[in-house]
Amino acid sequence: MKRFCIIVSGLIAVVFFMAWETAAEGNMLMMATTTSTDNTGLLDYLAPKFKEATQIELKWTATGTGKALKLGENCDVDILMVHAPPAEKKFVADGFGTDRLEIMYNDFVIIGPAADTAGIKGKSIKEALQTIQDKQAVFVSRGDNSGTHKKELSLWRASDMPVPEKEGWYVQTGQGMLTTINVAAERSGYTMTDRGTYIKYEDNLKGNPPLKILVEGDAVLLNQYSVIAIDQKHCSEAKYDTAKQFIEWITGPEAQQLIKEFKLLGKPLFTPNAKI
Repeated sequence: MKRFCIIVSGLIAVVFFMAWETAAEGNMLMMATTTSTDNTGLLDYLAPKFKEATQIELKWTATGTGKALKLGENCDVDILMVHAPPAEKKFVADGFGTDRLEIMYNDFVIIGPAADTAGIKGKSIKEALQTIQDKQAVFVSRGDNSGTHKKELSLWRASDMPVPEKEGWYVQTGQGMLTTINVAAERSGYTMTDRGTYIKYEDNLKGNPPLKILVEGDAVLLNQYSVIAIDQKHCSEAKYDTAKQFIEWITGPEAQQLIKEFKLLGKPLFTPNAKI
């Protein structure tokens, strides 16, 4: 009898654990996001606040926006946080996503060695890229179909020049932003990054990084971030209601204030701009 009670107790414990695990999964939201929201520490900062407000645990995978959109298309996640508006709008138009809302922005900058051997400091983005190409200065690209890479390619095109690809001075890493910045530093070259990741890089090097911001401020360098819920009409198992809770939270006053207050070296990495 005692042995029977132990077995029954063990079975009850297993059933309870399975029920708890199922409930926990029900309160979990899977996100695909760009490397900048991960590398900067923004999601590590926001996720506990979101859980505190909703009891929903946020899990994410960080990759380039192109791959993040593909994860959404393949029904591998419930929500996206990305920064390539033309690709995002097509994603929604194609029936993969819904409820796309802008949440924050920063800007893109061109960084390079303090010596600035190509002489691009203070130029417009068009003049800077033309100068880099004319002088065949080392330029390091992510080359990974990320939102940053997509933007970079559009800027080459807008500068009335062929998009570089196999030229010896044009290096494609196929890696994330921090890795690409480090390669550019090793090669004493130039690269394009979002300001938030640059500030994180600057912070990692205690405010004295070898690569400095040389080109900034053009309106075309705006870097807008948005969230998109995966459409249940395309992915029947996507947690749309849970994704909607995150969207309502991230666009609400509490989260927008948290984004505003998120700083390194006293500098804001993102500017909230949800239309609330």
